Amino acid sequence: MKNTSRSRTILYFNNMILTPLYLLFLLTTSLFPIFCNSYTPTENITVACGSSDNTTAPDGREWVADIVPNYLSLLEQKHNSSIPSPAQRPSPQASFVPYLKARISLSDFTYVFSVTAGQKFIRLHFYPYIYQNFDPSKAFFSVKANKFILLNNFSASLTAASLGSESSDYLFKEFCINIEDEDQTLNLTFTPSSTPSDAHAFINGIEIVSMPTNLYYTPAEAQDGITFIGYEQTPIRIENNTALETVHRLNVGGSEISPVEDTGMFRSWNDDSGYVSNIGALPVNHSFEVLFTKVPNYTAPAQVYMTARSMGNNKTVNKNYNLTWNLPVDSGFTYLVRLHFCEFQVEVTKQSDREFTIFIADKTAEPQADVIVWAGRNHVPFCRDYAVMVSQGRDQKKQNLSIALHPNPESTTVYSDAILNGVEVFKLSDYSGNLAGLNPDPVPPPASPSTPQPANTGKQKTTPVAAVVGGVLSGVVALCVLALLIFRQRRRDKESGFGKSSYTAKKHDKMSGPLLPSDLCRRFSFAEIKTATDNFNGDLIIGRGGFGDVYKGCTDDGTTQVAIKRLKQGSQQGAHEFETEIEMLSQLRHLHLVSLIGYCNDEGEMILVYEYMSRGTLRDHLYGSDYPSLPWKRRLEICIGSARGLKYLHDDAKHRIIHRDVKTTNILLDDKWVAKVSDFGLSKANSNLAANTAISTVVKGSFGYLDPEYFRRQRLTEKSDVYSFGVVLLEVLCAKSPVNRTALERDQVSLAAWARKCYQNGTLDQIIDPHLSGKIEPECLKRFAEIAMKCLDDEGTKRPPMNEVAWTLEFALELQEGKKEGIKTDGADVEFKERDLNCQIGPVGSDDGQVSTSGVTMTSDGGTSFTTDGSDKMSSGAVFSEIMNTSGR
Repeated sequence: MKNTSRSRTILYFNNMILTPLYLLFLLTTSLFPIFCNSYTPTENITVACGSSDNTTAPDGREWVADIVPNYLSLLEQKHNSSIPSPAQRPSPQASFVPYLKARISLSDFTYVFSVTAGQKFIRLHFYPYIYQNFDPSKAFFSVKANKFILLNNFSASLTAASLGSESSDYLFKEFCINIEDEDQTLNLTFTPSSTPSDAHAFINGIEIVSMPTNLYYTPAEAQDGITFIGYEQTPIRIENNTALETVHRLNVGGSEISPVEDTGMFRSWNDDSGYVSNIGALPVNHSFEVLFTKVPNYTAPAQVYMTARSMGNNKTVNKNYNLTWNLPVDSGFTYLVRLHFCEFQVEVTKQSDREFTIFIADKTAEPQADVIVWAGRNHVPFCRDYAVMVSQGRDQKKQNLSIALHPNPESTTVYSDAILNGVEVFKLSDYSGNLAGLNPDPVPPPASPSTPQPANTGKQKTTPVAAVVGGVLSGVVALCVLALLIFRQRRRDKESGFGKSSYTAKKHDKMSGPLLPSDLCRRFSFAEIKTATDNFNGDLIIGRGGFGDVYKGCTDDGTTQVAIKRLKQGSQQGAHEFETEIEMLSQLRHLHLVSLIGYCNDEGEMILVYEYMSRGTLRDHLYGSDYPSLPWKRRLEICIGSARGLKYLHDDAKHRIIHRDVKTTNILLDDKWVAKVSDFGLSKANSNLAANTAISTVVKGSFGYLDPEYFRRQRLTEKSDVYSFGVVLLEVLCAKSPVNRTALERDQVSLAAWARKCYQNGTLDQIIDPHLSGKIEPECLKRFAEIAMKCLDDEGTKRPPMNEVAWTLEFALELQEGKKEGIKTDGADVEFKERDLNCQIGPVGSDDGQVSTSGVTMTSDGGTSFTTDGSDKMSSGAVFSEIMNTSGR
């Protein structure tokens, strides 16, 4: 399966040692409509890097030397830091251009291409081999294309080895980027990594090929985006500020399609046999004319639509399994999945002949797929696009992205079957323009053959008994040694002050404290943290608080942006919350909760590491900053996401968890505006299975958000979070601080009290954010205000649970969009919709700050965090996860 494995990186010219007959066939493909080029690219640049002469490849394409014309930057031409070099003893598989030579360097070098504006394919070809005594295992480098990071600390050797191929095998990476109108220059910069010290960069070949506008991008005039699996109400758009990497391009059920057989863009289409877990049937039909009436004829070669995989005609068998493809992808990215369909089987000609369900990443993408309905008739190609997020995973560099088909019941379809003709999967760049994944782990060398043992004879009948006795004795000795080691380790832990679940920081020369399971949380050394923050460079501070500073940093050789909280040494309050936050977040995984990447408890330091949240806090976008006003629909979506996160804490986590500090500065936003609840330093786990069971505890929280019943009775329940969330809803609606000490009228100091009075008087519209004036549908506003007031009820038992809050907000969003009318949301007849709340990993950030004053802890937004000792007297204390000045994150 060597070629199949190699196709994971879309290997080029698979074993193409062309015979003259095949070459003649390629040169005359224009005579065959099935192989005709349907698109002529504006740019079709092929560069043989390190070569001094133009060379024609076996497929007839001419590759030009990189110095004729000179594509190297003027700076590179001046300093000549890179050198051309032939490959020493190239393998037969790489004995043709562009793999014969390479450009290689120990320092940066850049190629500059003047191109027209528009969307382009970029293909980078690599042949990891020895060039002038450069060790290919030392080739670690990054590649940047204008503002996009295509590769980071990339190793072609490790990549080739992970594909099941020999180190001599070649490979290429394909990307799609847009060249802006005002730019029209493509700069490709190759930068050796900092480690090892003799790391170098190299490149064998570069292709730049224009693509049809919006082949994979969302047209600007399009009203809708791409269905986002799991978040169908918020489709996404792939716009020109996004780059793509081709991860898989498969001709399902057919053979490989070479670049010259593509529709003019020189794409490679691999066979799918290495990825499909249930082979199914292989229908083929070359006797019909492919009618490109729904998609352009350059979308995919006609061969793709003439072959397919289906489940066959055994209905009994079909209903018991899924036709499934498992496609390896990098963790932590969003992917575009394009599925190609064409009904060509003679028995399938009309609607409902073949209906099936499509699952992507174990979620329902299409409950009722009918190719005839989509295409209008048979013989007409059609493709469907979906976006899906692959979570960061638990120390998994790669995960399998599954595509599964299952036939619908016989009551809805004639043939209990499913069909698929082609698949394309693209990785989407993140908010920082990064596409780079991690290198695969080194492939261990094959085990040496064991020494043959002599055959048993009659004289050796006692040998098995001796072996058994010896094995038992060895096992006993091993167990004794293991028990001794465990005893010594526990004694050492006890003497060091670290129990099973203690994270109290102590000074040690080496790392101290327990290790969390590697699949839940990563432990960083202090040296790694210093590297990630450039030795705590003050220019990287993105927030300050009573607990210490927050830095923007990068881990894993710059591939992962993170927020790093560093606790001030000696802070006992912060130490307790450090422990709480690790214990909570290391066990929680949900799309709308922050994700803890790791922590450092080394050399007396207490540091938490989260994923970096680019858009900061919700409050940043409501008031007190220069950010533009958020539209109402986006505010509703943020509220819905936050409510889902709290609902998970209250109902779906292993133990019921009460957040205890819900506020707009603890709701963070990622680059796609997905809301995530953060800051678990004050949280309490309630192991009692009964909902709303109170916990006796000292009062902690923030002024303006604090549940008055909790404050009076010091009895904490989930309904305390509901009250705080009601204040959040008012902030979202009114864009006002929960506490305004400069208010001229006494009843306007508390936003909750002011809004409740206005609601009762019918004047709530007078305190709504002026930016929303006339932009909220009356029914939507009615439902939103109703649920906010219910959350703020003085009696906790009368407040709604978070699942009701989440559903009502979803209903308000539907009313805003005019989808539903006249549905009552109060009373016992309400039917609450349970949404898909499967756990996923989401990014993390930090919040605004606190400045400690006498007797209370004042937050920078005018709120106050405090604790009490059971009396009415306030005691000081800084909430650990508060951050000041978060703008610019």
